[in-house]
Amino acid sequence: MLQVEKKNDIELQLTEIFEKDCVSDVPVVLSYKQESLERMAKFITGEINRSMAIGIAGESASGKSTIAREFIETIENFALDNDLGQVITRVNTDDYYYDRSEQVKKAGSMAEFVKTYDLDVPEALELDLMFSHVQKLLSGNSVMLPKYDMSGTTIRWDNHTLAKPSKIIISEGLFALTEKIRGAFDFKIYVDIDSDIQKQRFFARAEERKLGDSAKSMYENVSNKAKIYIKPCREVADIVLSGAAPISSYRSFLKKILSVVADLYLK
Repeated sequence: MLQVEKKNDIELQLTEIFEKDCVSDVPVVLSYKQESLERMAKFITGEINRSMAIGIAGESASGKSTIAREFIETIENFALDNDLGQVITRVNTDDYYYDRSEQVKKAGSMAEFVKTYDLDVPEALELDLMFSHVQKLLSGNSVMLPKYDMSGTTIRWDNHTLAKPSKIIISEGLFALTEKIRGAFDFKIYVDIDSDIQKQRFFARAEERKLGDSAKSMYENVSNKAKIYIKPCREVADIVLSGAAPISSYRSFLKKILSVVADLYLK
């Protein structure tokens, strides 16, 4: 009974944090499912006694990478301050793109290759392998992760990086919540963004990468594929976050959740 009361109390605290943020002037949380907070409370209290997996998805330039980075740094700093050791392991979705380096060579360049090969679909990634890696980590086993070269060679090095199991496994990427992989995650987070802001960010990034005239056609393809593969993921998400909030807001929001953990275990 005591465990149930503890779980219920944690869920109430989490609900208050989420509700207050939802009605704030610049919210981080746009929506959430209550059952996800109940599940979170079970992990925090130890009723679910294993690692948790978090998947973060959203359109290109939605802010998902920034949010994932802030979450990872905030959790790592919390662990460091409290001498908790390694508590978070990242599995990068982009590293599961198939190696197409030979095809790029035959095409003569990445620009020519992408004229006949679409990188903006889930089938361009080996998501079955990613699923198995996340599951192994959740089972307490170390995994050798792949590493993908994003510079334009499409080379993927398999068995490249040792990933050790930890309390939290986190993955971020365009297709992190698509059908093949979403079942690996205990918490599915979708990052939503106003289309005008997303478009501005995309073209600013394209300019930084010197994509020139190809940026427009790339944006059209990305947008069209997002309507098919990415935007529907919002409906299956446990939590929908704003991609337009200040960076400091994500950090502040997560610290409130971590304070619940600290109050339970560290005081």
